[in-house]
Amino acid sequence: MRPLSLLRFLALFLLMAPLAVPAGAAIGGWSTPVGLWSPLDHSGKPRGLIAIYENGGLYYGRIEPLSPTDDRSARCTHCTGRRKDQPLDGLLLMRHLRYRNGEYIGGDILDPRTGRIYGCELRLIDGGRKLVMRGYLGIPLLGRSEVWQRMQGQPGVKVWPVPGA
Repeated sequence: MRPLSLLRFLALFLLMAPLAVPAGAAIGGWSTPVGLWSPLDHSGKPRGLIAIYENGGLYYGRIEPLSPTDDRSARCTHCTGRRKDQPLDGLLLMRHLRYRNGEYIGGDILDPRTGRIYGCELRLIDGGRKLVMRGYLGIPLLGRSEVWQRMQGQPGVKVWPVPGA
């Protein structure tokens, strides 16, 4: 290869290489939402612990106890269907999210305080260290977003076994 052709090849390669990285890939971080997450309150303090996992190409999230002293008798009394009166620890909170164009869409999320089910979307931010969860009624425009923080690698974070699971 002539020197000028080699330079053109390298320049073209450097320009095109970022396009080869999938849109959802968090460079230098996590590329999927699989793991432990804590929704943050308005002051940035953790409010709970959610384990997100993948099954058959779809993503799900369940409530995990924060510590062994958590009240394990709490139940989803306002829920309907299979989740009615189920313990909050281990409760399936998010269902059926699928990856598309850098986002996780098409799923739903349960509000265990009211038993209502909302549409749900997730988007990783900050190199996969945080995610934006958007819950909505009907269309994403009619909803609200929360920031969740990834808890892997955080001191003292452990997934406690759920009795009977």
